[in-house]
Amino acid sequence: MFVFGDLVKLRAMGPSDAEALWRWNHDPEVMRWMDDTYAQPIEQTRRWLEERPRNDYGHVLFGIETLAAGTLIGLVVLRDAEPETGCAKLDIYIGEKDHWGKGYGTDAVRTACRYGFDKMRLHKVSLTVVAANERAQRAYEKVGFVVEGRLRSQFRRDGQWHDEITMGLLEGELA
Repeated sequence: MFVFGDLVKLRAMGPSDAEALWRWNHDPEVMRWMDDTYAQPIEQTRRWLEERPRNDYGHVLFGIETLAAGTLIGLVVLRDAEPETGCAKLDIYIGEKDHWGKGYGTDAVRTACRYGFDKMRLHKVSLTVVAANERAQRAYEKVGFVVEGRLRSQFRRDGQWHDEITMGLLEGELA
């Protein structure tokens, strides 16, 4: 199954994506404002992609491909979805740095949220973003997300503490 946006196509990720995922997760620039983990061998990344449960209502992992070239450039996740509340959390990153600042992330967020509202019947999608990551905040605002709160000194990077911003998008607010 594919989900099409204006610039991107979202698709399920699999073991063949392990090398790209491993490379992105070990790139300090890509992971700058993300919760990163300890270094792992590529075999572990491949095994995780092989053994992870299939996408379902509670957790949907999509690879982000460019529509023009079909190049895998990142990932987007709708997670912790609960049918009882109609709420989910969104995580995204563009791992291919030569695609930064060109609208792919914004389109991927919009496309994933549209999928969540239309197919999953979600009522709300939430996310957190490090306050210093202003480029990501602007992308989320373009899609219709609004600031709902601030968590003080929640994220540490390079010896400094940063606030995290909580943002939300309700069904019907998608821009």
